[in-house]
Amino acid sequence: MNGLHPGAILRLAVLSLGTLILLPGQLLMLRLGPRHGWRLPLLFHRLVCRCLGVRRTVRGTPPAKGEGGLIVANHVSWLDISVIGAERPLSFVAKAEVATWPVIGFLAKVQRTLFIDRTRRAATADMTAEMGQRLADGQSVVLFAEGTTGDGTRILPLRSSLLGAVHAALGHNGDADGDITVYPLTITYTGFHGLAGGRFERSLMAWYGDTELAPHLKAMLDAGAIDAELAWGEPIRMGHQTSRKDATRLAEAAIRRARNEAVTGRSLT
Repeated sequence: MNGLHPGAILRLAVLSLGTLILLPGQLLMLRLGPRHGWRLPLLFHRLVCRCLGVRRTVRGTPPAKGEGGLIVANHVSWLDISVIGAERPLSFVAKAEVATWPVIGFLAKVQRTLFIDRTRRAATADMTAEMGQRLADGQSVVLFAEGTTGDGTRILPLRSSLLGAVHAALGHNGDADGDITVYPLTITYTGFHGLAGGRFERSLMAWYGDTELAPHLKAMLDAGAIDAELAWGEPIRMGHQTSRKDATRLAEAAIRRARNEAVTGRSLT
């Protein structure tokens, strides 16, 4: 990445060194079994946020400590992973092709990311079964239910099929009533260089379409301070009383409402 200023080069070097220090410990934790290896990714994501100058603020009430659930979030950029991952131990759901990406795919694997391959029914069934088991064990799993990254200025429709697959998987793992708790989460990049950002600035933060990673990472390093807001919506019980379509509709409404509140700077009634 040519043209980086000295401060950005230093922060990138610190991030690289920190990654190399944390990685052996995480690989060891993975060998110890599924109940290990959840704390070091938290430190890694906090390091990413620190090196990229991300300042996180939280609105609403997140799941209680030690309480798991399905976190349904909007998706703007690869940076979302670290902004959310810096909050608590959790895992993510990603499309299968992410596993093949250089560096990012490897880091995703060592965080126990669940990869969904919609072209192979058997592979999808295995993934959703594993996700259901994690939820049944009280772990937190993040699902970007838009199915792709947006342009940073709007929320795309959430896909109820993704939530339905999770619910079905949990039922197959023996949950007594077949219910799971869905936690809507909205991520909004609200400021840059200490100033409030508008539609243009939010679109620059987005990583979508054919945007290449290296130039986008350079833009993040050059951006200085980045303000990110995480807004938690009211939990939704998805199961016998609330269908996957209703749960998706409620989660999408909560995410859109929180985005409007973040952009306008006021709560909407």
